[in-house]
Amino acid sequence: MMLVRTYIAPSTVEGVGVFAAEPIKTGQLIWRLEPEFDRMLSKNWLLSAPSHFSEFIARYAYPAPNDPETLVLEIDNGRFMNHSNSPNTDFTKITEGYAKAAIREGEELVCNYNEFDPMHELLPSFLTGGSHRADHPGPRH
Repeated sequence: MMLVRTYIAPSTVEGVGVFAAEPIKTGQLIWRLEPEFDRMLSKNWLLSAPSHFSEFIARYAYPAPNDPETLVLEIDNGRFMNHSNSPNTDFTKITEGYAKAAIREGEELVCNYNEFDPMHELLPSFLTGGSHRADHPGPRH
């Protein structure tokens, strides 16, 4: 769950993104996996889900740390965080995200999906109808 105030707006990275609604300090904890708040989904449960729901999960969920049979779906703005190879956040602790540098109010928060999803790969948008995501459950963070 996001621990700082954010909003969703059009992104220059892709589609929409998460933007800081307040200044964020270098090193500040901005996100934490919170099983009481974030939705934990069993991969087996998804087998019987309608295809449109599975597509939504493939775009916005990512593998739960230390549980390959579970996916995390964030229910707040965090699920709209876009990928960057030069992120302004650090998710190497997997269950926590920090600001790598000071983030101005109005600046987009971006993360490197590979820090918490080793299966993540980006596809060119012309292959995915606008999505930069591969056809496997992976982060949207």
